[in-house]
Amino acid sequence: MKGNNDQVTMLHGAGGTVMHDLVKNYIVKYFKDIDNVDKAEVPLQALDDAAAIGDIVLKSDSHAVKPLFFPGGNIGHIAISGTVNDIAALGAEPYALACGVILEEGFALSDFEKILISMRKMCTQARVGIITGDTKVVERGTLGGCVMNVSGIGRRTEALESNLKIVRQFQKDFSQRWLLDSNLRVGNKIILSGTIGDHGIAILSAQQGLKFGSKIESDVRPLNILIQKLLGKIGGIVSIKDPTRGGLAECLNEFSEKSKVGILIHEDKVPIREDVKAACEMLGLDPLEIGNEGKIAIGVVEEKADQLLQLLRSTNEGKNSEIIGEVTEEFNGVGMKTTVGGNRIIARPVGDPVPRIC
Repeated sequence: MKGNNDQVTMLHGAGGTVMHDLVKNYIVKYFKDIDNVDKAEVPLQALDDAAAIGDIVLKSDSHAVKPLFFPGGNIGHIAISGTVNDIAALGAEPYALACGVILEEGFALSDFEKILISMRKMCTQARVGIITGDTKVVERGTLGGCVMNVSGIGRRTEALESNLKIVRQFQKDFSQRWLLDSNLRVGNKIILSGTIGDHGIAILSAQQGLKFGSKIESDVRPLNILIQKLLGKIGGIVSIKDPTRGGLAECLNEFSEKSKVGILIHEDKVPIREDVKAACEMLGLDPLEIGNEGKIAIGVVEEKADQLLQLLRSTNEGKNSEIIGEVTEEFNGVGMKTTVGGNRIIARPVGDPVPRIC
């Protein structure tokens, strides 16, 4: 008798240690050694934001957000942005998407149209289109309205090549062709492109009907155009990751674990809106563990960090950017220098405290 340990729980999809173990111990276990998998330059077992084969990046992302409509967006915004941003995080330019939609019997066509309009808007912003897909309908009461998958492909760009040349000027042993979680080296700076926790608190307020005295909206948006700008105009970027499920804590721990380095961040440099901070304190949540949909964490060579920050702050997407920390050899894992002068370990979260966030 296997008992409860044989059952999937909500934590298995929450982006933390439980989900990481599920993917590694089940999915990777059965697909990592199939014929031709060795042709993937960034394979499944790398557990990166996307995979790469030759000069092509491939990503598939499924979405079951609850509720479908929330402050600042809906499932359509997330479906496009999530896939686009994961492709862009490797340094590639997304150029074609496929969309699979599963609708529940009784779902309002007017709501479906609102979702499609949002998807078109995100596609326009990202300069990428949906070129194929699939639609299914299931019985009433089995789905929650709508779930969808968006897959996409991306390709190398001149901006990425220019960026890598600059990285190699400062890190002579750097040989990677993509921006991977494992690329960080001692001395690199960590930049966060804006405030954290906005999306998760917006979702939670919609799920629970909570009011926090101000209008907290999701930060969901495609970031591929911004990323290509950073690569082409400044360069020196070694890694990019979007802190979605599990938030910044999960993101930084993935960087640390895969790069085999320590990361020290500074609490007073991590941008958090005051209303988001207040909401987290009221609910007993750690904003570092709450998911985001329109922010990126960037690993960059020290010599280019200030220039990159200046360019980021000149954009709407990155106006609240900060250099939040650096890569160190003094310890393993992720640590934080607190505002009162102490040190805190930032452990990998078990999962995002807000369920059905994307």
